[in-house]
Amino acid sequence: MRVITLNANGIRAAARKGFFDWMAQQQADVVCIQETKAQVEQLSDQVFHPLGYHCEYADAVKKGYSGTAIYSRVKPQSIQVGLDWPDIDTEGRWLQYNFANISIVSLYLPSGTSGDERQAVKYQVMDYMTPRLLEMSTDDREWIICGDWNIVHTEKDIKNWKSNQKNSGCLPEERAWLDRVFGDLGMVDAFRVVDDRDQQYTWWSNRGQAWANNTGWRIDYHVISPGLRDKVRAAAVYRDQRFSDHAPLTIDYQFELK
Repeated sequence: MRVITLNANGIRAAARKGFFDWMAQQQADVVCIQETKAQVEQLSDQVFHPLGYHCEYADAVKKGYSGTAIYSRVKPQSIQVGLDWPDIDTEGRWLQYNFANISIVSLYLPSGTSGDERQAVKYQVMDYMTPRLLEMSTDDREWIICGDWNIVHTEKDIKNWKSNQKNSGCLPEERAWLDRVFGDLGMVDAFRVVDDRDQQYTWWSNRGQAWANNTGWRIDYHVISPGLRDKVRAAAVYRDQRFSDHAPLTIDYQFELK
């Protein structure tokens, strides 16, 4: 099973940059998108409904903002939009496909970079998700929560560690929460199961020469239930083309999607 996640920073812009042409060559079973920045009625072109995939969009109420999508070769048994929490649901930040043996989520966790108010929302969402992540790690079914979590976990995951300690996405409180997610909550960072190298980033600022110099952050994840740990086979960040300020993260699992 091949699963891809990408923060598209505008699905229409990513399409113009060739994302769907690339996706068609990847033989992915599931593709999770974040930050679609579009209402579904603006996505009538066939390119946004890839042939051979069951497609769903979760839009933000605010136009041109946030939003998630999932494309899957296998038809889900059910679809869940949102988590019954306004800051998630009104911004289209959680889209969940439920299959017979697994649930796969496209998640766009809020960013706190615009100021204290949004950072407070981010913390509230993290608190709200905590007991749910614990339930997922002990659930009878498997889980993959793909997406832009907007937090680096360790020093390996960011180029400029020291200078970012007071910046949202690298705050000690945020990283401590990921310690919990990957610790006593029982979830697993799938990428780190197979790749322990540093400088494997998924996001680069559009300022300066961040992309060219690989001055990046690893903030895009497959967060998986513990039963999938031994099923992770390979992981890759695609950088040969640039569809967004994020790069697609592809992970292969020894697992049959039903």
